[in-house]
Amino acid sequence: MTDKKKHKHEEEINETNVEAVETPESTEQLSAEREALEKQLEEAESKASEYKDSWMRSQAEFQNYRKRIERDNEMMYASMKGDIIKKVLPVLDDLERALQNRPSNSGAWVGGIELIQKKLVSLLEAEGVKRIEAVGAAFDPNFHEAISHEPIVGVKSGHVIAVAQNGYMLGERVIRPALVRVAQ
Repeated sequence: MTDKKKHKHEEEINETNVEAVETPESTEQLSAEREALEKQLEEAESKASEYKDSWMRSQAEFQNYRKRIERDNEMMYASMKGDIIKKVLPVLDDLERALQNRPSNSGAWVGGIELIQKKLVSLLEAEGVKRIEAVGAAFDPNFHEAISHEPIVGVKSGHVIAVAQNGYMLGERVIRPALVRVAQ
């Protein structure tokens, strides 16, 4: 710093010190101003805290809303997918019945029907559709629908002895229960 600037700076400090000489009245006034400022600071901090809490709650509510919408969309997608697959299953049933009842002197057309049936099964498996295996299993009303109860020697009561119509699951959800005959 140059000498002029240094001298000017010292004068400013001295003036400030002269002004800082306190009188009883100025002390009370400063004390009151200080208390008012502290009160304003506390109020501002309180409001800031309230605003922050409110903002955090809003953020959490929005996150919950977004998750709920995503979950609802996934459930709706799975439901629509199941409905479409349900409409395709009778076609698969018809193809399987046609293959079970094919004539003994079948020609090349049977190979074509088998190919169509295999493609349809692989397409459904790729979408997560699984056949419910029922023959020999214990009857479970969550997966099976009994169409008859028959006395059968050598089979435990309550076990599936035959399947009239295959049941299918899409993931963990049953889209069509298996129609079964149950041992008595």
